[in-house]
Amino acid sequence: MSFNTSSRQLSKTDEAPEDVPSQEVTPLDAPAPGDTVQTSEAETPEASAAEAKAPETQAPEAKAPEAEAPEAKAPEAPETETPEATTDPEPKAPEAKDPEPETPEAEASQTETSQTEASETETPETEGPEAEAPDADAPEGEVDAPEQAAAAPDPAVSDADTPTAPRPRRWRRVWGGWREKYPVAARVLAWTTTAVALAVVVVALLMPTQADKVRLAAFVRLPVEAIFGAALLIVLPRKPRIAVAAFAGLGLGALTVVNFLDIGFNEYLGRGFNVVLDWSLFSDAQGYLQDTFGKGGALGIAALAVTLVIAVLALTTMSVIRLGNLAARHTETATRTTLVLAIAWVTCAALGVQYAAGIPIASEHTMQALQFKAEQVQRTLQDEAEFAKIAKKDNFANTPPDQLLTGLRGKDMMITFIESYGRSAIEDPVMAPGVDATLTAENKKLTDAGFAAKSGWLTSATYGGSSWLGHSTFMSGLWISNQQRYRTVTAGERLTLPGAFRKTGAWDTVGVMPGVQKAWPEQNFYGIDKLYDSHKLGYKGPKFSWSTMPDQYALTAFERLVHSKKHDKPLMSTIILTSSHQPWAPIPELVPQDQVGDGSIYNAIEKAGKKPADIITDSTKSKQEYGKSIQYSVSSLINYLVKYGNKNTVLIFLGDHQPIARVSGNHASRDVPVSIVAKDPKVLDKIAAWNWADGLQPKQDTPVWKMNAFRDRFLTAYGSTPAP
Repeated sequence: MSFNTSSRQLSKTDEAPEDVPSQEVTPLDAPAPGDTVQTSEAETPEASAAEAKAPETQAPEAKAPEAEAPEAKAPEAPETETPEATTDPEPKAPEAKDPEPETPEAEASQTETSQTEASETETPETEGPEAEAPDADAPEGEVDAPEQAAAAPDPAVSDADTPTAPRPRRWRRVWGGWREKYPVAARVLAWTTTAVALAVVVVALLMPTQADKVRLAAFVRLPVEAIFGAALLIVLPRKPRIAVAAFAGLGLGALTVVNFLDIGFNEYLGRGFNVVLDWSLFSDAQGYLQDTFGKGGALGIAALAVTLVIAVLALTTMSVIRLGNLAARHTETATRTTLVLAIAWVTCAALGVQYAAGIPIASEHTMQALQFKAEQVQRTLQDEAEFAKIAKKDNFANTPPDQLLTGLRGKDMMITFIESYGRSAIEDPVMAPGVDATLTAENKKLTDAGFAAKSGWLTSATYGGSSWLGHSTFMSGLWISNQQRYRTVTAGERLTLPGAFRKTGAWDTVGVMPGVQKAWPEQNFYGIDKLYDSHKLGYKGPKFSWSTMPDQYALTAFERLVHSKKHDKPLMSTIILTSSHQPWAPIPELVPQDQVGDGSIYNAIEKAGKKPADIITDSTKSKQEYGKSIQYSVSSLINYLVKYGNKNTVLIFLGDHQPIARVSGNHASRDVPVSIVAKDPKVLDKIAAWNWADGLQPKQDTPVWKMNAFRDRFLTAYGSTPAP
């Protein structure tokens, strides 16, 4: 509704400007563009006279609009339309001060924003009911009012002296209008958002670090961290509360990311994520993904992982801030709720109440996880110094060359690792039938060819991956269980098994390692004179996921490039076979030896094989294909030995670690089989005291050693004299 108020009239009244109308139109009262210009009373005397004669009839019409009802109830309001009101404004003050009709609206108008006042200055066409219904556009004015109430102008100040407050942001106006238009939907959305925020916080606080422990009971508990956090946020002022909530949310998000890493590492490596040492493994993981899914697939997975990390951090942060603000707005309710939960937590903790064994209702999961990680960091840092001292102690470091390995002089030695060849392959009900049948058949081949074998168990320093830790543990005689230890030992001069053979001067040492695809400085540490990596074996066929070439081809290339050549000395060969590396799809097939060639024959086999996506998410299929890959690797090795071995050949072959938990099973042992094969019976007689089982398959009760114990036992059994 439009009222034209002069500064002279304002000085003589205590009421809001709109209660003292005037017929004088000033530039400040000019209608906004697009508004209909009000016709002055001087131009319409007939209308003024009619209204003056019938005030009773106008009042009911003016009551129609709800927003201006109090103003319409003033019985003398029509008199403001007469020419006399223009010349003598003093009598209008008492009329404008009618307290009863103006109390609701006049007080509200004094706290309205400048924008609301601007809307009231719009002049309608007539002064009937529509003229006194400016609240038809009220939703827009109400959206702006909360943010501009503090800037409302003093009624005693002219509009010309009152600065216009800035309009709120568009999204706030839109959101406010939407809330008013759909109040039920807005309330549902608000409650849903709060529920999601609460669920995010609870899940983050209670998330287990192992996949097999993720079940509903793990999340229906009382986290003590949430109770303490709520108590803190309730008492903090606004700015500190938001800062603390944001910091806590980021920390909770980071912990959630680490929990996901723990789940992945436990699934693949049988241990949690080490926040000090394991960051370097991501480059290896990227290479594995690229070999398995291609460059595009690897980039897509990496991008998805980064996006998820950012989303988790943002979601936990916003969730904690929202819950903190909610607690601050409802302090009394939040305080009572927090107190009740605290009492419930203390009671459950004191009584030891549990949903099931190992799942207490009163949870300290996050605090325990943080404590474990802190202790892990401390242990890792301490272990570096302690292991450096251990690595310097070597019982055979000073043994003279002529006192090393005297019981094997003249023998062609082969130390061969079969990727992921673990105890589960021999004992798991899904994989064992096929693997055991293969071991039995291959042992018969050996016996028919004049070979004999003895087998035992070794406990690997790694699980599910990081094969180099198993290799270095076996050949150095040290327990190399993490990347830091690996860097320490390979930077030193520890005597390895290949190095011991080289030190004697009686053997040439070579390495056949199709899995090495870049520079490998560890060659000198291991004591290998000549290295044949994936680029030097002449392979022209396809890769089989991560494996660069089939085992049969690698052994054939070894025979062609190394073993078949004439040598002045016997060979000490270190061979690492890779066809049984995950994801076990596709798997090569044995081909006639005379058709191996340059590996081109494997093109059709690779194309016809299964794809990693066919099995990677199915545990049973993964087990089946893993078992087939072990059968292929063992058969390839034994076929080579039977065809190219002789009376002086001695083969030591073993697994480097168990396959991932999805295949070996949760909480499986770290044991791997190890076998020594020879034609000369004296070779096996020297290890008779070891009580190993005859043949290629160790028994369930066959002795189990730690893998790092093999080096010293082997050197001692074959004539080496300790000399620390």
